[in-house]
Amino acid sequence: MPKPRDISSVEAGLSLAIKNNKDKVMIATGKSESYLRKCSDPSLPQQLDHKDAIKIDRACIEAGLMPYLFEAHRAIIVSELKKIKGSNEDLNDLLIKFTILHGRLMDSIKSAKSSKGDQGIKISAAEKKDIFDAFEKLETKILKIKKTIEDK
Repeated sequence: MPKPRDISSVEAGLSLAIKNNKDKVMIATGKSESYLRKCSDPSLPQQLDHKDAIKIDRACIEAGLMPYLFEAHRAIIVSELKKIKGSNEDLNDLLIKFTILHGRLMDSIKSAKSSKGDQGIKISAAEKKDIFDAFEKLETKILKIKKTIEDK
C-alpha cells in the first residue's frame, strides 16, 4: 500500500512523475527506480536533488504531462506566502475567480482560432502568449483551491 503524501509535496509530485513517466524519468536522471522511489518516500531521509527535479519535469513536459515537481514547488511557495500574508480566502471566492479565469482562457482560445484573429485561424505569437498567460493564471487559482481544501 502506498504511503500517504501531502498532495502538494515534492514527494507526491515525484511519485506521480514515476507513476506516469517512469522510463523517461529514469533515463533523464540516470537514477534507478529504487532510488527515485526512496526519494518519493516522505518517511526516508533521502531527498531529490534540484537538478534531477528539473530533469524530471522536463521529461514530463516532453511526454505531454504536467511538470509535477514544479507544480508541487509552486503550491509550497503559495502556502508559505499565505502564512506570511495571513490571507485566508474563502473557497467560494476562489471558485468564482476560477470560473472567471476559465472563461477568459476560453475567450482567448476562441478569439485566437477565429478567422478575425491576428493571423486568421492560425494562432499568432501574441495570441499564444495571451493563451499561456490565461493558463498560468488558471493554474495558480487551481493551486490555491487545492491548498484551501487541503488546509480545511
